Amino acid sequence: MKKHIYNIILLLFIASCATKNPHKETEKEYNAQIKNLKETISAKEAVPLKSEPSVVIDSVAYRYKNQLLNYKDTLSKTDANILQNGIASEWVGTVNFNLRKPNFIILHHTAQDSLQQTIKTFTLKDTKVSAHYVIARDGKVVHMLNDYLRAWHAGNGSWGKNTDINSSSIGIELDNNGSEPFSDTQINTLLALLTKLKKDYNIPAQNIIGHADIAPTRKKDPSALFPWKLLALNGFGVWPEDTLECPPTDFNVEQGLQVIGYNTKNISAAIMAFKLHYIQTEVNDILDEKTVSTIYSIYKK
Repeated sequence: MKKHIYNIILLLFIASCATKNPHKETEKEYNAQIKNLKETISAKEAVPLKSEPSVVIDSVAYRYKNQLLNYKDTLSKTDANILQNGIASEWVGTVNFNLRKPNFIILHHTAQDSLQQTIKTFTLKDTKVSAHYVIARDGKVVHMLNDYLRAWHAGNGSWGKNTDINSSSIGIELDNNGSEPFSDTQINTLLALLTKLKKDYNIPAQNIIGHADIAPTRKKDPSALFPWKLLALNGFGVWPEDTLECPPTDFNVEQGLQVIGYNTKNISAAIMAFKLHYIQTEVNDILDEKTVSTIYSIYKK
């Protein structure tokens, strides 16, 4: 009888050891880090830029908050999953992780008539379009989405082998209808914002591009009036040499555009998008000597 009782106690002890979580300490660390990341993506404080304007948060934040709660719950999700072959995946939280950082900045013009109209567009669920920042004509900045979260600004586009630009980029919209010059105040604020973002996320200069660059068959923004050369001179983007070098006789223009990043399935659209960025006085699909030499100059950079 005593032996029987001893065996029962032994079995209970073994069972209790088996159910004890061997990863208790790392799970605790995982949960603590997740809590910090939740606070990071929830932050809505204004951040001063180096120039006069500062980031302004719009008052329609309640929609943002409701949407954000869903993603905060997703971050903490630790459920096991049953695979198709019946095997259950086990959850063990690693302690080595952080938020994915953006690696591109995509510039747009809003093609609308006012900052208020753009904000309304970005705060209606049916439009399914958004951006991280909107810069008004007077230099005011509206920060609409945490930089680590995925905005819906790029749509169907690609740059090099990256076919999901929304997942790796920050979208900046400039309040401009597409046919007017960009104000000096607006561009000065853009330069200040780019300075901050480039430093914060170590974004390569060549990864600061336009919507038309990533979607040449669909988009024409920012327009031919956008000062790409000024941005490049300040370290945001690249620009051809003042004296263009003749390319080698075997230089392949289509491959050159692909190396730069352009999708050349529609080569005519790719050439026009390139010229919209780099030869803004001649936005067409003509491959003249100047165009080929300019493509070669950017290709080498």
